Amino acid sequence: MNGIIGKKIGMTSAFASDGRLVPVTVVQVGPCVVTQVKTQETDGYTALQLGFDETPVEKQNKPIAGHLKKATDKGYRVLKEFRSPSVEGVAPGAVVNLDIFSIGEKVTVTGTSKGRGFQGTIKRHGFSRGPETHGNRNHRKPGSIGNSAWPAKVIKGKRMPGHMGVEKETVKNLTVVDIKQNENLLLLKGAVPGPKTGIIKIYKTS
Repeated sequence: MNGIIGKKIGMTSAFASDGRLVPVTVVQVGPCVVTQVKTQETDGYTALQLGFDETPVEKQNKPIAGHLKKATDKGYRVLKEFRSPSVEGVAPGAVVNLDIFSIGEKVTVTGTSKGRGFQGTIKRHGFSRGPETHGNRNHRKPGSIGNSAWPAKVIKGKRMPGHMGVEKETVKNLTVVDIKQNENLLLLKGAVPGPKTGIIKIYKTS
């Protein structure tokens, strides 16, 4: 298994193995249950679907409850798929936990960034502001956005004000500082995308 589902708890600091105090993100990881095994013969590729964050079966809609019934008698709020080169020996209902990681290992984390609402070009794209001197009207405006005679339109992809955040973000090569097996907690050096309680996917760096 090369990945697992987690929930971001927050940030703090911890002592690394060499005695340095480093900033860490605390992530609640698993335990996850294998809810589906995808094979080359049936699906055209090999992967494992994991369930995370247990919930009463009564709160699941019927299609999801019927899907999960093949692997477990419990319900799960989050279902995520992880590609795997081989799924031999893994059966639906198997439990995946922190045992797949080790202290000092590098991991890759994928999550959804925080939502920032509607923002201007300065915050959204890092534009510079205009002069603040007397008579100037271009303080935080984006400036010219089009062309004159040709092509007489706004070019596709122009950086402009708009919705910021809530996008898929990936951070690579985060170091596992500590593993707390009894509490299902993983301490990763640095920051991971998303707000507190945000769902993330953690991959073993190959």
